[in-house]
Amino acid sequence: MQALRIYAGPSARARIEQQGLRPQDVRVIAGAAGGPKGLVLNHLDRHLFGRWLPPTGHTVHLVGASIGAWRMATGALADPVAGFERLAHDYIHQDYELEPGRKMPTAEQVSRDFERELLQFFDGQVEALIEHPRLRLHIVTSRGRHVLGREGRLRTPLGYLGATLTNAFTRKGLGAWLERVVFSSHGEDMPVDLNDLRHRKVRLTPQNFRPSLLASCSIPFVLKAVHDIPGGPPGAYWDGGITDYHLHWNYRSMQGGGLVLYPHFQKQVVPGWLDKMLKHRHRSTPFLDNVVVLAPAPEWVATLPNAKLPDRADFKRYGTDLASRVKAWQRAVDESERLADEWAQWLESGTPIGAVSVL
Repeated sequence: MQALRIYAGPSARARIEQQGLRPQDVRVIAGAAGGPKGLVLNHLDRHLFGRWLPPTGHTVHLVGASIGAWRMATGALADPVAGFERLAHDYIHQDYELEPGRKMPTAEQVSRDFERELLQFFDGQVEALIEHPRLRLHIVTSRGRHVLGREGRLRTPLGYLGATLTNAFTRKGLGAWLERVVFSSHGEDMPVDLNDLRHRKVRLTPQNFRPSLLASCSIPFVLKAVHDIPGGPPGAYWDGGITDYHLHWNYRSMQGGGLVLYPHFQKQVVPGWLDKMLKHRHRSTPFLDNVVVLAPAPEWVATLPNAKLPDRADFKRYGTDLASRVKAWQRAVDESERLADEWAQWLESGTPIGAVSVL
């Protein structure tokens, strides 16, 4: 493999060695936050949801935060391949008309335009998506507590400063400022223990689908918080990646066994967004014992435009030069078809264990 790397926790690797990797073995598929980085998983997503998983009849839980939530919701559409094609196109071509004197759009403007995008993207498909007979969607959001219970000019930066300092001392202390709220279709719980962090569970409905998905993608200070989502506890909701950047959950606790398949843009599964600078929290843990990560090889990433994955810094890099950003991001998506090709070849060759590294 030149572009794709496959990593697996110890028990997942042992299982693949004994019986290969089969779609019926997968109980959970996870989608990380990370903004434009998720674009390089687009062709993998098309293959997974359009070709590999459909022949099976078992229940699969799709859990995502931020762009990962949008991806997982797209995977539950009636035509996921067309959905992922549109997701890539719409994300790549997003553009904001700047107000006079501004170099970046306001949070109000980004929230307004993105909400309109979600309305159009999922128009007429929400109820079928939520009631999918075998796919269970779980949208992760971060709900503010106490000073972060409402968005405000002073209270929001003060609250996130407090959350950052507390989280640096102990991740569990993050629950004093923010709590994980998971909106789940069919009202069905994730089959894993979520007690690593303060959390709540809410049934996903047609009334709260769009506001919960918008909230899951609402990066603080870049988009506005979504307040008082129907069915959930009152308060301000932000990007699910704040509490769960890469969904480093206790998958080992999964009831009934099975594997977690994780199409990811890197090997490391970082717990929360505030842990990005805390390198000691980037290591694998026993939580990932039954997880299989599909990630681009660093050597392949170096061949992409600017020798990196697309990221939010590109909005500043390219500024008002929309055509150049679109060209760079589209090339990254086009090149990422190699990830799906190598994944398909590995499956067709019998999922040889030699291609699987320890997570």
